[in-house]
Amino acid sequence: MIYLLDTHALIWSIINPDKLSKNARQIIEDQKNTILVSSISFWEISLKYSLQKMQLNDIMPEQFPDLAKEIGFDLIPLMPEEVSGYHQLRGNWHKDPFDKMLIWQAMQRKIPLISKDENIAKYVSEGLKVVW
Repeated sequence: MIYLLDTHALIWSIINPDKLSKNARQIIEDQKNTILVSSISFWEISLKYSLQKMQLNDIMPEQFPDLAKEIGFDLIPLMPEEVSGYHQLRGNWHKDPFDKMLIWQAMQRKIPLISKDENIAKYVSEGLKVVW
């Protein structure tokens, strides 16, 4: 099965896998699954790091794409069709634009989003599949 990682799940996968739920960890470690990481997550990490809103345990933001690939994650771009259709995302439970774009990207690709975020889980009513 194919899954998209929320940014915190990506960071925890690299820095502190023990913070992942047992279910999330099993999904991520199962070689039969394809785990996707959006370019949105790398942008979020870089921006929040530059604003000193994120600690990365001596890992620089630009290292995350290579570290994600080393783990076996597939990196995906944000497609023009996904960006241009973003206005169709209903529900305003989440204020973070990065998370909202990950929600929209997962919905457009019809894949579950691996996330602990309770506000993201509220988008299940709009068709999002969330696992944690």
